[in-house]
Amino acid sequence: MEALDLARWQFGITTIYHFVFVPLTLGLSVLVAIIQTFWYRTGDERYKQLTKYFGKLFVIVFTLGIVTGIVQEFQFGMNWSEYSRFVGDIFGIPLAIEALMAFFMESTFLGLWLFGWNRLSKGVHLLSIWLVAIASNLSAIWILMANSWMQVPVGYEIVGGRAELSDFVAILLNERLLVQMPHTIIAGFVTGGLFVLGISAWMMYRGNQVQTFKKSAQIALVFTAVASLLTATTGHSQAQDTVKSQPMKMAAMEGLWETEQPASFSLFALIDQENRTSMREVRLPYMLSVLAHNNATSEVKGLNELQAEMEEKYGEGNYIPPVNTVYWSFRVMVGLGTLFIFIAFTGLILWWKGKLETTTWFHKALMGALFLPYVANSAGWLVTEMGRQPWVVYGLLLTSDGVSPSVAGSSIWISMAAFTLVYGFLAAVAVFLVVKYAKPGIPKESDKSGQDSDEVSDKSDAFAY
Repeated sequence: MEALDLARWQFGITTIYHFVFVPLTLGLSVLVAIIQTFWYRTGDERYKQLTKYFGKLFVIVFTLGIVTGIVQEFQFGMNWSEYSRFVGDIFGIPLAIEALMAFFMESTFLGLWLFGWNRLSKGVHLLSIWLVAIASNLSAIWILMANSWMQVPVGYEIVGGRAELSDFVAILLNERLLVQMPHTIIAGFVTGGLFVLGISAWMMYRGNQVQTFKKSAQIALVFTAVASLLTATTGHSQAQDTVKSQPMKMAAMEGLWETEQPASFSLFALIDQENRTSMREVRLPYMLSVLAHNNATSEVKGLNELQAEMEEKYGEGNYIPPVNTVYWSFRVMVGLGTLFIFIAFTGLILWWKGKLETTTWFHKALMGALFLPYVANSAGWLVTEMGRQPWVVYGLLLTSDGVSPSVAGSSIWISMAAFTLVYGFLAAVAVFLVVKYAKPGIPKESDKSGQDSDEVSDKSDAFAY
């Protein structure tokens, strides 16, 4: 393999691994803050115990996210020096702000929250975890700002062969950021919600502190139901922006080789990219036009026409991304997103019927669903990043022109092997720690009247829900 291919593989492996932890951090931080708010408002000690329990798991995830994320920035200088030279004046700004503002804010208030039990007032302590949650999501926004600029470059001018910042406000208000940011962050909320649901279901299935974990399951069900619906609606907005800003990506998502008006949505197809054709297709008439333009008769351009347009604008070359990868990743993402909506609303119905804590088949389903958001998130990023190829900065810099010219393939092989081994070790550590601290459940504690925490009166339930 050439250095370019190896550099892409290395960045892809480390990015997807890091992205396992990022969405969970976004959603779990907010859920821990919500559960602690229930304790603050109701005084029910079970909420306090749940806050500590899931807070401990959040700290594990947050720590591993930091460790795996450090490698990302190193790679810009190691394998992508030409890219760094070209975009450094712009790309470095949101990364620096993320580190100096959001990350330090997150770390500072996480420390206050961890060591502030019984030292800070309940209100200040609650504020600290909410600031952790806010900072976590602010951190994601700055990273997404940098990525959105790679998707839709704005607010720049080319000086001496480099992109230099000319309008920071344009980057803040980038149309791509405004649709990509809510979709990505809310997908993180779904990830956190299903994580809490899966663990709560595990405990209820085992008969471990059922009434306590029923409460965390109820909170997570509402949270996940709302977030899963919002993920679908924000995803629709992002798809419509993709039609305008990156029509080649949308055509690849649909395996659409020829322009159609009205355009049909592909449910299934076998893609033959070499011969530029799709076989054994199952399509829904008019639906792609609706997805793309909210209009059942609108035109959607195909890959062949877009390839001709790109060649006319940028010169000879192959501007069609890996269609199979983009096409199937999109279907995995959408299919799992639909499943998450179904799971959340099934849980709400069972709760309404008073069967949430006794329906064992649903507990098993939730335990399996705990792992699915990571697949959906990775599939979504494959669509986003692979669908942009062959550009590393869309319309400005080809991926092949961004790689470091002086780094040999053998060096990348060595570093990729080392990173893979280290990340494999970290994966084992992550699983070990989460299982170690999740499996025992909540330590039995007694309230002031001597009652076991799982037998505390439900007199606050009406106010809580």
